[in-house]
Parts: sequence; C-alpha cells; structure tokens
Amino acid sequence: MAEKTYYEILGVDKTADADTIKKAYRKLVRKYHPDVSKEPDAAERTAEINTAYETLSDREKRAEYDELLANPYGRSAGGNPFGGAQSGGFHYEYRGGEPFGAGDFNFEDLFAGFGRSQRHAHARPDGPIKGEDQHAELSIDIYAAYVGAERSLNLNVPTVDEYGRVGYQTKTLNVKIPKGITEGQQIRLAGQGLPGYNGGVNGDLYLKIKFHDKPDLYVKNKKDVYQTIDVKPWEAVLGGKIIVPTAAGRLQVNLPANSQNGKSIRLKGKGIPAKEAGDLYLNIRISVPKAESEADRAAWAQLAAHFDGKSASN
Repeated sequence: MAEKTYYEILGVDKTADADTIKKAYRKLVRKYHPDVSKEPDAAERTAEINTAYETLSDREKRAEYDELLANPYGRSAGGNPFGGAQSGGFHYEYRGGEPFGAGDFNFEDLFAGFGRSQRHAHARPDGPIKGEDQHAELSIDIYAAYVGAERSLNLNVPTVDEYGRVGYQTKTLNVKIPKGITEGQQIRLAGQGLPGYNGGVNGDLYLKIKFHDKPDLYVKNKKDVYQTIDVKPWEAVLGGKIIVPTAAGRLQVNLPANSQNGKSIRLKGKGIPAKEAGDLYLNIRISVPKAESEADRAAWAQLAAHFDGKSASN
C-alpha cells in the first residue's frame, strides 16, 4: 500500500488554504490525542498528524514537500526530510478533579514544536540549544481564583537519547493557582517545555488562565464576576437583608424593596480578589415556590385577590 501523503493524513485537498489545513489539524488532534482517544493507534496517529501539519502549515516547507510529491524519485536516500514518525507530540494529561474541572487543557499549541526543535538541533549540532517554550490554556473554576488551589498534572513529554531516538517519559507536576489570578494571566513552569539539545536547557511551559463560564456564574473584564441569585417573591417586594451564597462566600446583601427580575446588585470589591479587586454583580432571579397544598393555594389566592382588587381600584 502506498504511503499516505500529508494531505491525505489531514484529509484535505492539495489546494487547501492555510485556514482549512489548520481546522482539519485541530479536529484530528482533538479526536486522536492519546489522553482522550480510545483508538489503539492514537499516539502514532497523533505523531503522524503533527508531522503533516508542521510541514503543510509552513509555506516554504509545503513548497518543498509539493516538489517532492511531483518528483518522488528526487528524494534522498536519507528518507523523509520532514521529520517522519519522530516528530512526536508534547501532550498533557490532567488528573485531579476540582477546582480545575473537566476539559482543562487546550492542547492545540503543544504539538507542533518538537519536530521543529529537532531540525534546529541538526542545523547546529555543535552548540547547546535551548528547548522551545510551550503554551497551553488552563481552564479553572472561578472559585479557585478566590481561594487559590494546587493540583497535580501528569505530563507525557518527549525525550531524545544520544542516538537521536525519540521516547516518552511521564512527569508529575504540581501546579499552584494563586489567589487573585485573573483571566489571561500565565503561570510559568520553568524547564517543563521541550527538551534542549547538546547540553542546552529545557524550554518553559506557560499555562494561560481561562475561567469555566456557566450561565449563572461567569467573568467579564477578566475580574468582574456575575452571578445569578434566586430571590423569593416576598423578599423581592419587601426588600431587606438576605444571606446569599456567592462565589465570594456567604454574604449578607441589602436587597432593595420592589426588586425586579433581571436587575443587578453591585458589590464593590467582591469580584476576583486581584491586586485591584473586581466587583461582584448579583443578577436577581425571582423564584416562585410551588403551591403544593390547599393552604398554599389559598395563600396565593388571597394574594391574587388583594392585588387584583388594588389593580381594579386604580
């Protein structure tokens, strides 16, 4: 069976533009990443996908590769000049539960660098070369930014032996989420990027923070927190002090009389506790209790009669 071309590996046409190639790559990486895929050849497929994308996403490398496809007999005896199966993935696996939650890492930026680093090493074999830095997105629950957190990460990282052969080694790292971290900030893990060559130091790993957003709890402007709270009808009408469980803890809130559904209460400085703290906005959702007994229905009927009469008199 003929060897698949990089275009066939990514499932794109030879005339595909850069955006099409990138979309195809991202889709395949999500499908075959060894930490999420149940396919028995997931690791091999991921390495194959990485190699194909690294070549086709670079204009010059793609032009060279297209020339090779057009003239296959011009290929050197040294084999595939674009990395082959040695362009391994630098992949991450999180284990630990809250407060990171599910789907914590965006892996897309972590795969393409290894083969490129290898070629840099071959280009300058006599001097030490620092490994490339790597970047990933780390999603955390909003609560973690209020109190800080620490969790463990299992990393399957590529290694290269003295003969240039690629292997993998599992590392466990502790990641500390500092209290008050805001969306978009980065956590640097020194020396945890791609390996160096010829005595060069490893690169670093940068984790960019993103918050898990939910319909009832989300962040705006990196540090302002918006949370929906349930308020009983009589509380909304009468107003007064109520105790509310919030991302910032249980707070006593002064609810204005005649509060309406959808209105917000601003609590200054109760957002993400950054150097300059954000604000907490409590969005009012009036929660109507069910009438589950005759007494309940009688109470609501009395309330209806009162307000219907008031409305009629007005």
